Amino acid sequence: MARYTGPKTKIARKFGEAIFGEDKVLVKKNYPPGQHGLNRRRKTSEYGLQLREKQKAKYTYGVLERQFRNLFERAARTKGITGEVLLQLLESRLDNVVYRLGLAPTRPAARQLVLHKHITVNGEVVNIPSFQVKPGDVVAVREKAKSLEVIQDCLAGFNHSKYPWIEWDESIKGGKFLHMPERADIPETIKEQLIVELYSK
Repeated sequence: MARYTGPKTKIARKFGEAIFGEDKVLVKKNYPPGQHGLNRRRKTSEYGLQLREKQKAKYTYGVLERQFRNLFERAARTKGITGEVLLQLLESRLDNVVYRLGLAPTRPAARQLVLHKHITVNGEVVNIPSFQVKPGDVVAVREKAKSLEVIQDCLAGFNHSKYPWIEWDESIKGGKFLHMPERADIPETIKEQLIVELYSK
Protein backbone atom coordinates (compact mmCIF):
# COMPACT_ATOMS: atom_id res chain seq x y z
CA MET A 1 0.00 0.00 0.00
CA ALA A 2 1.45 3.38 -1.05
CA ARG A 3 2.59 5.83 1.59
CA TYR A 4 5.43 8.29 2.20
CA THR A 5 8.52 6.44 3.44
CA GLY A 6 11.18 9.14 3.02
CA PRO A 7 13.11 11.08 5.69
CA LYS A 8 10.56 12.55 8.12
CA THR A 9 12.88 14.99 9.89
CA LYS A 10 13.68 16.64 6.55
CA ILE A 11 9.96 17.22 5.93
CA ALA A 12 9.43 18.53 9.48
CA ARG A 13 12.32 21.01 9.05
CA LYS A 14 10.86 22.14 5.73
CA PHE A 15 7.65 23.24 7.49
CA GLY A 16 9.34 24.23 10.76
CA GLU A 17 6.89 22.07 12.73
CA ALA A 18 7.04 18.60 14.29
CA ILE A 19 4.23 17.31 12.06
CA PHE A 20 5.19 13.65 12.60
CA GLY A 21 5.27 13.95 16.39
CA GLU A 22 8.13 14.94 18.71
CA ASP A 23 11.30 15.65 16.73
CA LYS A 24 14.53 16.25 18.66
CA VAL A 25 16.47 17.32 15.55
CA LEU A 26 13.95 20.11 14.94
CA VAL A 27 14.85 21.68 18.29
CA LYS A 28 18.53 21.93 17.23
CA LYS A 29 17.97 22.74 13.56
CA ASN A 30 14.82 24.85 13.31
CA TYR A 31 15.53 25.98 9.74
CA PRO A 32 14.93 24.42 6.28
CA PRO A 33 17.15 21.50 5.22
CA GLY A 34 19.82 21.78 2.56
CA GLN A 35 23.05 23.65 1.94
CA HIS A 36 21.36 27.08 1.96
CA GLY A 37 18.78 26.38 4.67
CA LEU A 38 20.01 29.13 6.97
CA ASN A 39 20.34 31.71 4.20
CA ARG A 40 16.95 31.44 2.48
CA ARG A 41 15.25 34.81 2.48
CA ARG A 42 13.19 34.65 -0.70
CA LYS A 43 9.61 35.84 -0.47
CA THR A 44 7.16 32.99 -1.10
CA SER A 45 4.48 33.61 -3.72
CA GLU A 46 0.76 33.28 -2.99
CA TYR A 47 0.69 30.00 -4.91
CA GLY A 48 3.74 28.80 -2.95
CA LEU A 49 1.98 29.48 0.37
CA GLN A 50 -1.13 27.62 -0.78
CA LEU A 51 0.89 24.64 -2.04
CA ARG A 52 2.91 24.55 1.19
CA GLU A 53 -0.27 24.38 3.25
CA LYS A 54 -1.65 21.53 1.16
CA GLN A 55 1.63 19.61 1.45
CA LYS A 56 1.67 20.16 5.21
CA ALA A 57 -1.85 18.73 5.54
CA LYS A 58 -0.95 15.73 3.37
CA TYR A 59 2.15 14.88 5.39
CA THR A 60 0.45 15.53 8.74
CA TYR A 61 -2.36 13.05 8.06
CA GLY A 62 -0.31 10.63 5.94
CA VAL A 63 -2.45 11.01 2.82
CA LEU A 64 -1.21 10.81 -0.77
CA GLU A 65 -2.13 13.24 -3.55
CA ARG A 66 -5.01 11.33 -5.15
CA GLN A 67 -6.57 10.48 -1.77
CA PHE A 68 -6.28 14.11 -0.72
CA ARG A 69 -7.91 15.41 -3.90
CA ASN A 70 -10.75 12.88 -3.54
CA LEU A 71 -11.32 14.04 0.04
CA PHE A 72 -11.31 17.68 -1.09
CA GLU A 73 -13.87 16.97 -3.82
CA ARG A 74 -16.05 15.17 -1.30
CA ALA A 75 -15.73 18.12 1.10
CA ALA A 76 -16.67 20.54 -1.70
CA ARG A 77 -19.89 18.57 -2.33
CA THR A 78 -20.77 18.48 1.36
CA LYS A 79 -22.86 21.17 3.02
CA GLY A 80 -20.74 23.49 5.19
CA ILE A 81 -17.44 25.36 4.99
CA THR A 82 -15.28 23.35 2.58
CA GLY A 83 -12.00 23.81 4.45
CA GLU A 84 -13.50 22.76 7.79
CA VAL A 85 -15.29 19.78 6.23
CA LEU A 86 -11.98 18.68 4.68
CA LEU A 87 -10.28 18.69 8.09
CA GLN A 88 -13.25 16.83 9.60
CA LEU A 89 -12.93 14.11 6.94
CA LEU A 90 -9.21 13.82 7.67
CA GLU A 91 -9.87 13.67 11.42
CA SER A 92 -12.48 10.92 10.99
CA ARG A 93 -10.08 8.55 9.18
CA LEU A 94 -9.68 5.38 11.25
CA ASP A 95 -5.89 5.72 11.62
CA ASN A 96 -6.31 9.28 12.92
CA VAL A 97 -9.06 8.28 15.38
CA VAL A 98 -6.80 5.51 16.74
CA TYR A 99 -4.06 8.14 17.16
CA ARG A 100 -6.42 10.60 18.88
CA LEU A 101 -7.58 7.85 21.26
CA GLY A 102 -3.98 7.55 22.45
CA LEU A 103 -3.57 3.96 21.26
CA ALA A 104 -0.50 4.86 19.18
CA PRO A 105 2.27 7.48 19.59
CA THR A 106 2.05 8.69 15.97
CA ARG A 107 -0.29 8.42 12.99
CA PRO A 108 2.07 6.03 11.12
CA ALA A 109 2.08 3.79 14.22
CA ALA A 110 -1.74 3.99 14.34
CA ARG A 111 -1.86 3.06 10.66
CA GLN A 112 0.26 -0.02 11.41
CA LEU A 113 -2.06 -1.10 14.23
CA VAL A 114 -5.00 -0.89 11.82
CA LEU A 115 -3.18 -2.75 9.02
CA HIS A 116 -2.19 -5.54 11.43
CA LYS A 117 -5.86 -6.07 12.38
CA HIS A 118 -5.52 -4.93 16.01
CA ILE A 119 -8.43 -2.46 15.76
CA THR A 120 -12.20 -3.02 15.63
CA VAL A 121 -15.06 -0.70 14.64
CA ASN A 122 -18.38 -1.62 16.25
CA GLY A 123 -16.93 -5.03 17.15
CA GLU A 124 -15.77 -5.86 13.62
CA VAL A 125 -12.07 -5.95 12.65
CA VAL A 126 -11.25 -3.19 10.13
CA ASN A 127 -7.78 -3.08 8.53
CA ILE A 128 -8.28 -0.08 6.22
CA PRO A 129 -6.54 3.06 7.61
CA SER A 130 -8.64 5.39 5.41
CA PHE A 131 -11.93 3.91 6.70
CA GLN A 132 -14.25 6.82 7.53
CA VAL A 133 -15.49 6.61 11.12
CA LYS A 134 -19.04 7.92 11.54
CA PRO A 135 -20.65 9.56 14.60
CA GLY A 136 -21.79 6.80 16.94
CA ASP A 137 -19.10 4.31 15.86
CA VAL A 138 -17.07 2.61 18.60
CA VAL A 139 -13.36 2.16 17.87
CA ALA A 140 -11.51 -0.24 20.16
CA VAL A 141 -8.52 -2.55 20.50
CA ARG A 142 -9.13 -6.16 19.50
CA GLU A 143 -9.34 -8.42 22.57
CA LYS A 144 -6.14 -10.37 21.89
CA ALA A 145 -4.20 -7.15 21.19
CA LYS A 146 -4.99 -5.38 24.49
CA SER A 147 -1.81 -6.67 26.09
CA LEU A 148 0.48 -5.29 23.36
CA GLU A 149 3.32 -3.33 24.95
CA VAL A 150 3.13 -0.45 22.44
CA ILE A 151 -0.54 0.13 23.32
CA GLN A 152 0.04 -0.15 27.07
CA ASP A 153 2.95 2.34 26.89
CA CYS A 154 0.90 4.86 24.91
CA LEU A 155 -2.10 4.70 27.22
CA ALA A 156 0.00 5.25 30.34
CA GLY A 157 -0.77 8.80 31.46
CA PHE A 158 -2.62 9.77 28.27
CA ASN A 159 -5.22 12.53 28.77
CA HIS A 160 -8.43 11.12 27.29
CA SER A 161 -10.38 14.34 27.76
CA LYS A 162 -8.20 16.20 25.21
CA TYR A 163 -10.68 15.74 22.37
CA PRO A 164 -14.35 16.49 23.11
CA TRP A 165 -15.60 14.57 20.06
CA ILE A 166 -14.33 11.22 21.44
CA GLU A 167 -15.61 9.47 24.58
CA TRP A 168 -13.09 7.05 26.12
CA ASP A 169 -14.15 3.69 27.60
CA GLU A 170 -11.42 2.03 29.66
CA SER A 171 -13.17 -1.36 29.71
CA ILE A 172 -12.86 -1.83 25.95
CA LYS A 173 -9.61 0.13 25.51
CA GLY A 174 -11.33 2.34 22.98
CA GLY A 175 -13.87 5.06 22.54
CA LYS A 176 -17.00 6.31 20.85
CA PHE A 177 -16.77 8.82 18.02
CA LEU A 178 -19.45 11.23 19.25
CA HIS A 179 -19.56 13.80 16.45
CA MET A 180 -17.46 15.53 13.83
CA PRO A 181 -14.99 17.87 15.57
CA GLU A 182 -15.43 21.62 15.46
CA ARG A 183 -12.54 23.52 13.84
CA ALA A 184 -11.61 25.12 17.17
CA ASP A 185 -11.15 21.63 18.68
CA ILE A 186 -8.71 20.43 16.00
CA PRO A 187 -5.18 21.28 17.24
CA GLU A 188 -3.44 21.17 13.84
CA THR A 189 -2.05 24.53 12.66
CA ILE A 190 -3.27 24.09 9.09
CA LYS A 191 -4.66 27.11 7.21
CA GLU A 192 -7.36 25.20 5.35
CA GLN A 193 -8.62 28.27 3.48
CA LEU A 194 -5.34 28.38 1.53
CA ILE A 195 -5.96 24.77 0.42
CA VAL A 196 -9.47 25.71 -0.76
CA GLU A 197 -8.03 28.65 -2.72
CA LEU A 198 -5.40 26.37 -4.32
CA TYR A 199 -7.96 23.87 -5.57
CA SER A 200 -10.36 26.61 -6.66
CA LYS A 201 -7.96 27.93 -9.31
